[in-house]
Amino acid sequence: MTIKVFGHKNPDTDSVCGAIIASWFYTEILGQEAKPYRLGEINKETEYVLSTFGIEVPELLTNLSEDDQVLIVDTNNADELLDDLGKAEIVGIIDHHKFFGNISTPGAIDVTIRPIASTASVIFEEFLADYELPTHIAQLTCACIISDTLLFRSPTTTDTDKAILEELAHEHNINIPELADGMFAAKSDISHLAPEEIITYDAKQVNIGGKDLLVGVLETTAPASVLEHKQAIQEALQAKAQADDLDAALFFAIDILNEEATAITYDEASHHWVSTAFEAAITDDQAVLPGIVSRKKQIIPALEKIN
Repeated sequence: MTIKVFGHKNPDTDSVCGAIIASWFYTEILGQEAKPYRLGEINKETEYVLSTFGIEVPELLTNLSEDDQVLIVDTNNADELLDDLGKAEIVGIIDHHKFFGNISTPGAIDVTIRPIASTASVIFEEFLADYELPTHIAQLTCACIISDTLLFRSPTTTDTDKAILEELAHEHNINIPELADGMFAAKSDISHLAPEEIITYDAKQVNIGGKDLLVGVLETTAPASVLEHKQAIQEALQAKAQADDLDAALFFAIDILNEEATAITYDEASHHWVSTAFEAAITDDQAVLPGIVSRKKQIIPALEKIN
């Protein structure tokens, strides 16, 4: 039986490429046939990475059955996975996020969760470090690390991530600055996105103190191109909050080069969350947050301190 490997909904580079890397490991090293999938449309950055390295976009997976075996990467949160996950047999989880504890299995499974910046780093450090890798697996691993660390600008970065990137770039002659520039340029292109797609481009729903929040981020080297759509983004945030019965929908434009975020607010609730969490002054429905670049390490922890 072929193991289906996938990451979270609203997939990013680490979840898509992490699934490809993990599938290669299971198939080529463990001798268990595995195939990567995605749980949504890929974004421009991931499209750039796969196209650059000549990798086929994984097939879209929309449902599971009792006959399926699955390996989950880049999440351990059931809310970010398919609703019928419980039908399948979960053979393992490989992740780098906090433990959620909302996935139940009938028996013990292999779970690897490490506090480093990307799923690809976890896979390499735990399973691949002693093997000679094909160039495309090394390339994808480097791309995941670049994406999730913003080329070491993010506080999620660890010495392990830096060492892996340096080692693989050297061994496989990968031009990291060139790759990062291309990835960030692709990430910054939002010309194809409607306002409602901008706010959900990279968004996670969280519950903090009994309040349901959407926390959307968009990493860019051209924040002005995001802010020029502020009114439309505000309207999209308000509509999203109403449609999904959220207490607030929050959005942060992450300026990669200047290492700061701009939060866009639209009502009293969103004002409260941003101003209180970051002790920030809000002017004209926006607040500049110096040094804030990571949702996982900075934005969500700041929000959690309110309650």
